[in-house]
Amino acid sequence: MTGQHTDHTTAVRDEDQFDVAAVHRWLAERLDGLDQPAVLPTVRQFPGGASNLTYLLRYPDRELILRRPPAGHKAASAHDMRREYRVQRALRPVFPYVPTVRAFCEDPSLLGADFYVMDRLHGTILRGDLPSGMTLTPEQASTLCTGLIDRLVELHQVDVAAVGLADLGKGAGYVERQVRGWSDRFRRARTPNVPEFTEVIDWLTANQPEEVRICLIHNDFRLDNVLLDDRLEIAGILDWEMATLGDPLMELGSTLSYWVQADDDDVMRSSRRQPTHLPGMLTRAEVVEYYAARSGIPVRNWTFYEVYGLFRLAAVLQQIYLRFHNGDTHNPAFKDFWQFVGYLEWRCREAIAKGAV
Repeated sequence: MTGQHTDHTTAVRDEDQFDVAAVHRWLAERLDGLDQPAVLPTVRQFPGGASNLTYLLRYPDRELILRRPPAGHKAASAHDMRREYRVQRALRPVFPYVPTVRAFCEDPSLLGADFYVMDRLHGTILRGDLPSGMTLTPEQASTLCTGLIDRLVELHQVDVAAVGLADLGKGAGYVERQVRGWSDRFRRARTPNVPEFTEVIDWLTANQPEEVRICLIHNDFRLDNVLLDDRLEIAGILDWEMATLGDPLMELGSTLSYWVQADDDDVMRSSRRQPTHLPGMLTRAEVVEYYAARSGIPVRNWTFYEVYGLFRLAAVLQQIYLRFHNGDTHNPAFKDFWQFVGYLEWRCREAIAKGAV
């Protein structure tokens, strides 16, 4: 890899503005060195991501990150700032890839919702294409993939009782809850222009495996949710609001639903948000094989986890699209999500058919 790149920011969208002076006063009561009322931070917005809103607060001597939910309808667990703050605070001593969190706010008078502030981590976030000036050899791409999965395995081995997170999730019964929960969420978010997913939901309901184990999972683990240092090693893992106790293979299925290969069809390739198509990048099948070898967890009936991941992604996108459909957000990036939801229904049915052969 050559060059140094950090994720870029933009001016704050009109609909996402907040009272900077009020937030500064709140922070100044909790963080040392911010007790000068006249020194307000400059605020920029990170445009990446389609869920929670992320802002850069730049002071003369430090940079902070503020995370808050979007306006409009919110799923019960999809924008849980308290959870995200708690998980990172607990994990930091044993899993150094989480940022240092600084303060949590549950006073709705400030932003209208919970939010938290953390230190900014610097590094590179790889999105659809490599940043200008950056190159990856096939060997580097392969090492990046295996390093990513190594961190996932490491996360899945965290002793949740020792870090105080044993009550983070409900534990046993995770697979059934996820199938039922995502099915319900999809039905509530469905708009007339997308399929009903009846065949897919029925198949997932009828083909559930038992949990292979229950462990801490990130629940949104993707290449574009990690920061890389100049050695292509992971410097930080972001977006912890959906972390819970769950089945690690369910997490792997979700992770690989975003993993676009060079030989995928045109529609799948057009959805790519990570450079997983580059020479040397592992295929989805190779990721599954590597994870099984590193974790010691045998992977049987991968079709279920693949279909679950694709369906879960469809439900996530449909929830986001519903906000656009209802006028709760005007972000143009969301206006065509419904089309890809329809494509994912076809992908699920194709995977089911191939798995039945």
